Amino acid sequence: MRAQFVLSEIGVGLRRNLTMTFAVIVSVALSLALLGGALLAREQVDSMKGYWYDKVQVSIYLCNENDAESDPNCARGAVTAQQKRQILADLEKLDVVDRVYHESAEQAYKHYQEQFKDSPLADSLTPDQMQESYRVKLTDPTKFEVISTAFSGREGVQEVQDQRNLLENLFRMLNGMNWAALGLMGLMLVVALLLIVNTVRVAAFSRRRETGIMRLVGASSFYIQMPFIAEAAFAGLLGAVGATVLLVVGRYFLIDAGLSLAEQMPLINFIGWDALFKVLPLVFVVGVLMPSLAAFFTLRKYLKV
Repeated sequence: MRAQFVLSEIGVGLRRNLTMTFAVIVSVALSLALLGGALLAREQVDSMKGYWYDKVQVSIYLCNENDAESDPNCARGAVTAQQKRQILADLEKLDVVDRVYHESAEQAYKHYQEQFKDSPLADSLTPDQMQESYRVKLTDPTKFEVISTAFSGREGVQEVQDQRNLLENLFRMLNGMNWAALGLMGLMLVVALLLIVNTVRVAAFSRRRETGIMRLVGASSFYIQMPFIAEAAFAGLLGAVGATVLLVVGRYFLIDAGLSLAEQMPLINFIGWDALFKVLPLVFVVGVLMPSLAAFFTLRKYLKV
């Protein structure tokens, strides 16, 4: 009987404040969708870092004849065969080195022509202008400084370049967008909390007569507050369902269909559905707990029981 009464009171409360309840559901859904999206974006960035950092290499560019005339690092002349053998031997002795690939000037020229065939500079370059290099794959990509310290400024070495640096700006931009999404999510959560507080206040005021009668017959504080808290929790649950729909639809149309980013950007390792399913329980927990706690503390102030 008590459960039936609580459920009937929830239905009455939702009907009385239908527009405000709808506003709560929409704001909770949007804020939770932003929360889920921000968490997924962070996981996507981490996935991209792990994927690309595992593939990037340290490049040791060797001096050629043109560098000897124009680059201060190659003032002692182009790299010699002996210097190349010594550099390779020293690389293979290092524990942080997993594998070493040699790229000749002719191979570098061929790769450049393939990658930048539409560039106006492609026809003006010749193989002798390209640099030989050693491409070093590390067992731990964060140990770049070991290679840089050992080979920078060495005779025959023009530059030691860590390809990770080429990706840092991209990851910084993605992290910045992620923080912006979290900031917007925080703003939406504040809006949702304010709406919940106002909705609970209006509901408590509109049912002050019923509350007074329940006090007179000896109803407990928890029993009186329960319908209001349950209304807020139910609205939050509907908001979580809405956020789930937004996340699932967004994930499907952005990556699997519609815009199909997976096809347009095949070099990016996009997160799968499993990452989304791991986020959804948190979305539901926050969606139910946040309105419930907001209603509980609001009632302590505005509903004296």
